[in-house]
Amino acid sequence: MRFVELATAAMTAASTVCGAPLEKRAAKVDELVGFAAGTTGGGSGAGTTVASCDEFTAAAKKGGVIKVKGTLTGCGIVRIAVSGTSILGVGSNAGFTDSGLQIRETSNIIVRNLKFYRAPEGKDLIDIDASTKIWVDHCDFSSLGLVGDKDTYDGLLDAKHGSDSLTFSWNKFHDHWKGSLIGHSDSNSAEDTGKLRVTYHHNSFINVNSRLPSIRFGTGHIYSSCYNGGISGVHSRMGAQVLVEQSSFTNTNRSIVTDLDSDEDGFATESGNIYTNSPTEITQKGSWKPSYAYTTDAAASVCDIVAKSGGVGVVTF
Repeated sequence: MRFVELATAAMTAASTVCGAPLEKRAAKVDELVGFAAGTTGGGSGAGTTVASCDEFTAAAKKGGVIKVKGTLTGCGIVRIAVSGTSILGVGSNAGFTDSGLQIRETSNIIVRNLKFYRAPEGKDLIDIDASTKIWVDHCDFSSLGLVGDKDTYDGLLDAKHGSDSLTFSWNKFHDHWKGSLIGHSDSNSAEDTGKLRVTYHHNSFINVNSRLPSIRFGTGHIYSSCYNGGISGVHSRMGAQVLVEQSSFTNTNRSIVTDLDSDEDGFATESGNIYTNSPTEITQKGSWKPSYAYTTDAAASVCDIVAKSGGVGVVTF
């Protein structure tokens, strides 16, 4: 009996984060998997805690572990260019408004538990440029919704110029025109081919119009994610290979599409997804299969799982 009691207690503790019981799920909520595996960021030290834009900008020039306390407003675009940097939100209310991060010409970067709201006009909330080994986890990305000019604000989370080895996990993307663009141009094959490898898992895209994500030239693995809305969902173009599995699509026009807005079609494979008023438009079946280990949650459960275990305040610092 004692063994059973101990085992039950261990399982109960394992299913609790920040003191709150979580829904039943197979995937671990605090684990890095996919193409960015091995990313360590600034390590495990105490680091520097910042509470203003000036403090954050200064810390970004040094790298290491940077802990953001509260909401920082009007920071502009802050460049993250020191390899081995972690940017971590403290508690459940940390983040940036009217600000953005440019991760440029660097590697080994972690961004977790931060709320990003409304970039400076014409800019991305996070722009990954010519960088590798980037993990963006348990963040919240949004702007004003589907109002006004769709080009006033650019992407929520974009990567370009040969960036590679990326994992975006347990994030909430919502209320924005253009979600997540991987590969900025049809004419950039020389730099992007063989790179732009990205894993998206346990994310939600709610009321985001398009680019969920859109991938040129690269390889995208999208699994156990929740979609609601959008004129286009997962968009494979310019020979990109995408695998979409165990995800739920509701009212997403062209939930998976390979023949839209580019000179060349992409490739896509789908498995175990649920489509509710969300037709696919796959012209070329993909061939890519992941070589890394990962754990999916069933499409029927992912919207509930991501609603409760995604975004900020789940894994805190």
